[in-house]
Amino acid sequence: MRLKDLCDDARLWMDLREEPPDEMAVQFHHRLVSVHPFLNGNGRHARLMTDLFLENILARPRFTWGSGDLSRAGDVRHRYIAALHAADGQNYAPLLEFVRA
Repeated sequence: MRLKDLCDDARLWMDLREEPPDEMAVQFHHRLVSVHPFLNGNGRHARLMTDLFLENILARPRFTWGSGDLSRAGDVRHRYIAALHAADGQNYAPLLEFVRA
């Protein structure tokens, strides 16, 4: 049900176009990660779906996702997770900066 709600919300965001495409995509990504539909691979799935949302629906280039390897522990992954935690508190600025870094 949460996934359907997210898709319905994303359709509304696109219809209203009140926010820039990158902001819509970051909010989509954050919400999809929080839905956590799988036991493993939720981040990879959310990044893929966000890139497809950007390219195919919003006509924007894919995110660079910090230009590093998110599958391994390290600075890039740490910054990504910290940005997701900031988004938990409705602060999307770190995630917006990270996704285009």
